[in-house]
Amino acid sequence: MDEEYDVIILGTGLTECMLSGILAVEGKKVLHIDRNDFYGGECASLNLTQLYQRFRPGTTPPTELGRDRDYNIDLIPKFLMEGEGLVKVLVYTDVIRYLEFNAIATSMVLCQGSIYKVPSTAAEALSSSLVGLMQKPRARTFFNFLKNWNQDDPKTHEGLDLNRDSMAKVYAYFSLNEDTQEFIGHAMALHLDDKYKERPARETCDRVIMYANSAARAMEGKRDSPYIYPLYGLGDLPQAFARLSAVYAGTFMLNTPVDEIVCADDGSFAGVRSGDQVARAKIVIGDPSYFQDRVRKTGRVIRAICLLRSPIPSAKADSAQIILPQRQTGREHDIYITCLSEAQKICPKGCWIASVSTIAETTGDAKNEIAAALKLLGPIEQIFVSDSDVFEPLADGTKNSVFVSRSYDATSHFETVYEDVKDLYRRITGKDLVLQKRQPTA
Repeated sequence: MDEEYDVIILGTGLTECMLSGILAVEGKKVLHIDRNDFYGGECASLNLTQLYQRFRPGTTPPTELGRDRDYNIDLIPKFLMEGEGLVKVLVYTDVIRYLEFNAIATSMVLCQGSIYKVPSTAAEALSSSLVGLMQKPRARTFFNFLKNWNQDDPKTHEGLDLNRDSMAKVYAYFSLNEDTQEFIGHAMALHLDDKYKERPARETCDRVIMYANSAARAMEGKRDSPYIYPLYGLGDLPQAFARLSAVYAGTFMLNTPVDEIVCADDGSFAGVRSGDQVARAKIVIGDPSYFQDRVRKTGRVIRAICLLRSPIPSAKADSAQIILPQRQTGREHDIYITCLSEAQKICPKGCWIASVSTIAETTGDAKNEIAAALKLLGPIEQIFVSDSDVFEPLADGTKNSVFVSRSYDATSHFETVYEDVKDLYRRITGKDLVLQKRQPTA
């Protein structure tokens, strides 16, 4: 450990492992440290005993739940959309060869007390009960507008500037009502709340286009949803990027405490001390748990892991996503449900793992905030609830070369993780992340 490196990375969460792999491929000498004896950090996948040790210390799992090795339970459950940025990184870095994916059976949304399938195509959306009869032609006009949009051809803009005009203005231009806005903004663009309406429309329009493209690929493969999931749990994602880093001589040290962040006299990063050893580098990257004095709390995320003996009644599938838009539950933020089973190799036959997540809005009982989602799950055999703080860095790191990632949010997808990776890479290197196809190694 007493060596000089280009970059030291603390924590093996997905964000940190992606950067580890990318920087190692670019020729950087990387040292990657984690205080835990497993990969993944806060986005690890745990076996049954590890799950009980984390949530119910001193207790052992009931024998009727089966064997440890049959469980790979995500602490932070998320799905991948086929067209999203993380999937592109997996393909371009060739990390995808370390993984095997399973298609999620269905994506659904709560509307006026009932559960509906989220349409996979614009045509399907226009025949769905989620879009009212009078709104269908207006929604068709909006979808055609996005389909025909060409940044370099003002004739396709219809007087709108997606980089400056708010999404609320775009909705008003096409006369889309609250129900249609909810369907587009929450079921397709996957926004967590309605604040997106006041931001430039480009963000939402790009998300809708990504959803449509992902859904089209799914339809070509005769699948009913655009979401995919890695077999054996999300914990394999950071491990796959760690393998990429190792191929390019990245050094990994698990179960290694970080006793001190060593700084030079001018306050810039100089190294990391563990015991009596010091590793030195010009740059450090890490998750918020390693830099508690350099982050601010921005909120809390409630998550519940539920062990079921049958699929969610409204889904009746081996896997599903259900979105509860904030307007449907009287909240300010959406609630997300993910459900997985033996088909994804994360639990034994006859068992389903449902996870619920949302942003905390009160200081009361966390279960009360997700009660609407828990009611949809049917009988729950075991439930493990967490209420975690969410952090963001105080500074961008360019002055002292200390680059801190953001905490994982409550959404059910990885797009915000990819955005954080791109933002960190830009601040670290001074250039945008450009994905280039890596030649497979032997």
